[in-house]
Amino acid sequence: MDLSQSQSSNLSLGFSSHVSPVMSAPNRSHIVDDSIAFQIDSRVKDQSYPGTPVPLQLMDKQTKENGKEGGESADEERDVEEFRILGHSMCIKRKRDTDASSSSSSSKSFKVTSSNENLLGLESRRNAVRAWGNQGLQVADPDIFEIMEKEKQRQYKGIELIASENFVCKAVMEALGSHLTNKYSEGASGARYYGGNQFIDEIETLCCKRALAAFGLDPENWGVNVQPYSCTSANFAVYTGLLLPGDRIMGLDTPSGGNTSHGYYLPNGRRVSGASIFFESLSYKVDPQTGYVDFDKLEERALDFRPKILICGGSSYPREWDYAKFRQIADKCGAVLLCDMAQISGLIAAKECASPFDYCDIVTSTTHKSLRGPRGGIIFYRKGSKPRKRGLLLNQGDGSDKYDFEEKINFAVFPALQGGPHNNHIAALAIALKQVATPDYRAYMQQVKRNAQALAAALLRRNCRLVTGGTDNHMILWDLRNLGLTGKNFEKVCELCHITLNKVMVFDDNGSITPGGVRIGTPAMTSRGCIENDFDTMADFLLKAAQITNSIQREHGKLAKGFLKGLENNKDVIELRTRVENFATLFAMPGFEV
Repeated sequence: MDLSQSQSSNLSLGFSSHVSPVMSAPNRSHIVDDSIAFQIDSRVKDQSYPGTPVPLQLMDKQTKENGKEGGESADEERDVEEFRILGHSMCIKRKRDTDASSSSSSSKSFKVTSSNENLLGLESRRNAVRAWGNQGLQVADPDIFEIMEKEKQRQYKGIELIASENFVCKAVMEALGSHLTNKYSEGASGARYYGGNQFIDEIETLCCKRALAAFGLDPENWGVNVQPYSCTSANFAVYTGLLLPGDRIMGLDTPSGGNTSHGYYLPNGRRVSGASIFFESLSYKVDPQTGYVDFDKLEERALDFRPKILICGGSSYPREWDYAKFRQIADKCGAVLLCDMAQISGLIAAKECASPFDYCDIVTSTTHKSLRGPRGGIIFYRKGSKPRKRGLLLNQGDGSDKYDFEEKINFAVFPALQGGPHNNHIAALAIALKQVATPDYRAYMQQVKRNAQALAAALLRRNCRLVTGGTDNHMILWDLRNLGLTGKNFEKVCELCHITLNKVMVFDDNGSITPGGVRIGTPAMTSRGCIENDFDTMADFLLKAAQITNSIQREHGKLAKGFLKGLENNKDVIELRTRVENFATLFAMPGFEV
């Protein structure tokens, strides 16, 4: 065919050559990998056709010099179609099917390389991303899915009495598992290291606003940082911001109910927390006769030790904290007063416990436990002018009349100790704090407290011994020594019966420490809808577990090897576990269906 003649048409033909380096050789006699991309162009555009040039493999007119003779040359010529463009003679070679087993030997196709192949490659890659990114957990990782399902069943079928655990609502879970985990946002609202944080800023700003509102704090006098990963991280940020390495802190002794993040040494002198590794710590203790903080000895030690930070609050203290006395002692020794309210923050927000904000300079907390939010930490700090009393600053500190905690603490959180905040956690915390400010949450915390008192009364009626004789908050400390039990063995029996609680140290009369108790809390089962009568039933389960523990200890001893052997296929354990599961499954699980 000859395309060199001009015709009256709306079509035009354009072509361009793509020549490989081999084509530069003169008098070539072999076919090279050349192509001409040609495109038919119409003045009337068809939007459905992209107009992509189609590359064709072209060849010179075959001659005898190509080394082919006879029938083979004739066959070759039949597969070549000659045409002319602008006076130039050109050929298209058809692809020959040389497979003898082909069912369609007569079919022929042009050897044409289309850009559609590139498009198919791109689409294939897109589909691969979709296939990877949109798989559900059960498909993507059935092993982890199966373990998580087992944990879901454990929570549903068990009685959760660990004082520091709780169940979150569905909205908190949704935020924790959301797309917010994708964003990096080092820095603070309005001052990020990365771009694209305008909405992250809105979430964190709202979370801070709700945190202050939940505890009734004036933003002119209090600031808050919601980025710490835990309360331990929050406490260490306070130390890092306000102290130099080797400076002194003083908190409640861990065996007395304090937390290791307040500083703790093992009896052999080993430092078991960063607070004791990087700073010098000295603990105060509870009175072994009463279980209450011994303020006389606390003041004496504080005036001798002169800590720069005095810490109130703990992990296993069932009574109210006398913040006014702590404030007096802190002022006498020139210390900043820090409260770790991790265990009781929910009760404080609901005004069911005394508030540390009236007396303390800094307040830290976890965001789960009684607060019923996601796992993380939070720091409140005073700002603005320091109050005065009788012409003197209430807190000597550095002698300034203004608090300087804000910049120091925020810098300690980032960049000193942490990287980017967990935005999914901050969003979930904002949701929980919104709930904290509602009357429903206050009613919940009131029930938590009533349930703790009901459980304490039920155990006392069964001749059990409680540290301090009762509780003012959400937890009780059960001293098992009069039953001849260790906290470790009792905890293990309870776990096999699907009751979870944790062992604690208790003081005896001569001041030595034995692991002879357990800590029991009521927030989690209250979240599942349990009330006073239900905790009376739980007291029966606990007493039965104590009897089983006693029986196994008498027969196999208290040491781990013999005791664990006595637990194997124990009929009493199996029977109690069945009773516990039948009871626990009467109550719904917040946040998910089972």
